[in-house]
Amino acid sequence: MNDPLLLWGFLQTSLLEIASFALAITMVLLNIRQSSWAWLFAIASAGLYAVVFYDARIYGDMLLQFVFIAVSLWGAYQWLFGGRDHQGVTVTRLSRHGWLLVAGSWVVVYASVALFLHHFTDSDVVHIDAFLTAGSLVAQCLLTRKILENWHMWILIDGLYIALYAYKQLYLTALLYGLFVVLAVLGLRAWKKSWSSTVVLP
Repeated sequence: MNDPLLLWGFLQTSLLEIASFALAITMVLLNIRQSSWAWLFAIASAGLYAVVFYDARIYGDMLLQFVFIAVSLWGAYQWLFGGRDHQGVTVTRLSRHGWLLVAGSWVVVYASVALFLHHFTDSDVVHIDAFLTAGSLVAQCLLTRKILENWHMWILIDGLYIALYAYKQLYLTALLYGLFVVLAVLGLRAWKKSWSSTVVLP
């Protein structure tokens, strides 16, 4: 299922990447609508993409998919039963302290992942892989709590991922992340409309 496939006569991909692509797009569309079903598609997409990234030797991103699966289970719980009244979390904003925590977490996770990739894998994209892996993990954690700024982070991260996946000849996935940037902008606008004035720290 991960064998090379030429799509439309010029786009190199595989059936596995196509399936992952479709699931991921559905996931983001459901995230924008704040539907808890998004987490089910997140789990399925992450599982398939773990195989795609292993084959491409993007090991940080591969390991991230397994973390995404675990975080998605937590996210589903938060969206369904989180919050003070256990009716699900609502959209909130980061405080200044929250931004400092986000930045610090990103640096610490980046350093840890880069060290692991350097010493235990044959990755040829150690630093960018580690940087984007760390950022994605932090952004996903914000998403589980419906913190608005997760969309700002995804716009930056997904934009950088386009270059990484193009370099790795995962052109369909690069296209997917281009669409993710557009969807993240739409998600940011949609969530602003439902934003509450209460600031929740991550």
